[in-house]
Amino acid sequence: MSRTLKIAVVDDEPDMRESISQWLTLSGFDAETFATAEEALKAIGSDWPGVVISDIRMPGMDGMAFLKRLMGLDSGLPVIMITGHGDVPMAVEAMRIGAMDFMEKPFNPERLTELVKKATQARRMTLDNRALRRDLSEGQQVMSKLIGSSPVMDRLREDILDLGQADGHVLIDGETGTGKTLVAHALHAVGPRASKKFVPISCAAYADEVLSAKLFGPVESGLPAVEEARGGTLCLEDIEALSDALQARLLAFIAEQGSPAETRIIAISNARAEGRRAEDSLRPDLFYRLTALKITLPPLRSRGEDILTLFTRMTEQFAEEYGCEPPQVTAQEAAQLLQAPWPGNVRQLINVAERAVLQNRRGSGSIASLLMADGEDTQEATTTEGKPLKEYVESFEKMLIDNTMRRHKGSIAAVMDELCLPRRTLNEKMAKYGLSRGDYL
Repeated sequence: MSRTLKIAVVDDEPDMRESISQWLTLSGFDAETFATAEEALKAIGSDWPGVVISDIRMPGMDGMAFLKRLMGLDSGLPVIMITGHGDVPMAVEAMRIGAMDFMEKPFNPERLTELVKKATQARRMTLDNRALRRDLSEGQQVMSKLIGSSPVMDRLREDILDLGQADGHVLIDGETGTGKTLVAHALHAVGPRASKKFVPISCAAYADEVLSAKLFGPVESGLPAVEEARGGTLCLEDIEALSDALQARLLAFIAEQGSPAETRIIAISNARAEGRRAEDSLRPDLFYRLTALKITLPPLRSRGEDILTLFTRMTEQFAEEYGCEPPQVTAQEAAQLLQAPWPGNVRQLINVAERAVLQNRRGSGSIASLLMADGEDTQEATTTEGKPLKEYVESFEKMLIDNTMRRHKGSIAAVMDELCLPRRTLNEKMAKYGLSRGDYL
């Protein structure tokens, strides 16, 4: 990660301040001068992109007090102290507090250059490592939203991690409500462009002229999307809604970038939700450019016990939001949730979970009635794959133990008491379903 670092020179003597600044400028550094520590503190904060050179003896706030303030703001900030004759013991104390090094007047300019070069290298590494940790943290947060342990979700997470590191453009498709936008965010967050902008544009939300301006300009304020996303990710939702003219402009933009592309394009297609294919709406040359890499999201009905996991997580979140207890799912209701075809996928499940919490707060209604209200005949509905009763029972059993462990924060004794299970049986079932007490503490 390339960045230009500043060198803050803090000294109350104008001649000394200017001579240091001039020498550093001639040496290729970007020097900035301050007459007092108070003035410098107005410009310097945590993650400040630079290095500080400060005199020790100054009126007002002296160098030692200034150093302590700087270390409080950012302990990783390199500070080089300038000392006068007889101030060496004080400079040694400054290094104990956190200063990187010190120079005694009169000092050798070449030594100053070497110290500053060393300090800027250290500062650049510190800032880059912090940025990397933030990017990784953001990626982990987004990935954690992809809830589920089914084989299709495991494969999806692996695909996101693999394709996130690639340079090619990506097409994401799948049924409505499967989380295509979330996956687009995850692809950006786990890749090398994570520190750059992620710019989403809905191609179906605007008239052609307005969309053209938003994408390519001119715009009244700010930058058009292709410029705002430069170096990062441009996410085009409902890509099939692009007119022929805008498809041609997008294709030209992609061609201009060359390979590897400076700006990555993630296209989201909702054509499948309408019984169509993206390739039927896009010109072939654009379609094949955008499908260098492709992810098709699995429908909820193919994700097995993920349905119960998601439903439990969503009801817990909504119950916390509404200040009430989440509904307790019976074995019959768990089977109904697993059997429902879920045409609206995760989005529909979230809606059902919220309504289940609200009606549970009123003390009325059932999950079956909510599914039927969504147009689901829960008595006859089955998943496309179909499952034996044993699998439904095991899924319910796992959900029940998981919920109880979560509610009792991993207390084995409390779970044994509530579920009327002996210790050995509980341990065997937790091992069978891959549940660990440590996950609930």
